[in-house]
Amino acid sequence: MTDRVAIVTGGLRGLGRGMTLGLAATGVKVVAVGHLAEDVAAMEGTPNVRAMVADIRSGEACDRIVAEARSAFGRLDILVNNAGLTFTYIDPDRFRRENPRKFWEVGDEVVQNVMDTNFVAHDKMTRRVAPILVKQGWGRIVNVTTMLATMNRAGCQPYGSSKAALEMATEIWAKELVDTGVTVNIVNPGAGANTPGMAREMRDWSREGKRPRLVEPDEMVPPLLYVVSTAADKVNGYRFDALTWDSSLPPPVAARLNGRPAGFVLHPRDVDTFPGE
Repeated sequence: MTDRVAIVTGGLRGLGRGMTLGLAATGVKVVAVGHLAEDVAAMEGTPNVRAMVADIRSGEACDRIVAEARSAFGRLDILVNNAGLTFTYIDPDRFRRENPRKFWEVGDEVVQNVMDTNFVAHDKMTRRVAPILVKQGWGRIVNVTTMLATMNRAGCQPYGSSKAALEMATEIWAKELVDTGVTVNIVNPGAGANTPGMAREMRDWSREGKRPRLVEPDEMVPPLLYVVSTAADKVNGYRFDALTWDSSLPPPVAARLNGRPAGFVLHPRDVDTFPGE
């Protein structure tokens, strides 16, 4: 992995920070993108990591990120589309309560920002990175979506719709990249994630005795490292959940048991047909 270069959007906080550090620890050179200068400063001095501030909703910013990776490290191999706006942005006062905000109560600006950040920006990044990866004959695109049950649950608009768009884009991109050496897969937490935005809610749940199992950022690393490795050259268009990833198993075996096709599959797949073996 020491000759690989990655871009991780939303790579300076929460799940993205965990994935940035996990990749960097293996020798991958990472351009980690965030939106706050203080997060860039906190990452300063981390081996193999170049942190930068950019708003990926801007096409110009996406061009700058790609140029930075190639200029700093000489190549580009991996794109992790992780940046996102979640419930704590959409409905901070009633997040996960019994009376979440109805879809018609969400303002135009909030809907636009969520869709632009959670889907359109990743589409912009991927359209810039994919031709580079195809030309060199190898590459990895990794999307972070969410559980299917979250996408269509009442109270999850527009977050659910934005993640559903990225989920379906994963399936389309994977089909169009067949036989190019470039794969597109999903790595999800598989449950709520222990990120800064969840802190207040966790305090409330703890007082009520209902604290759920949360996925830690570093739990995203084992499935991520598998899908970006050469062991996953034949794995394209799948989703993997950190919550149920068994790190005690060899990664291809863990992937075989954990992986499901991306998109809206309504029936269990036959695990004997998993392409990663």
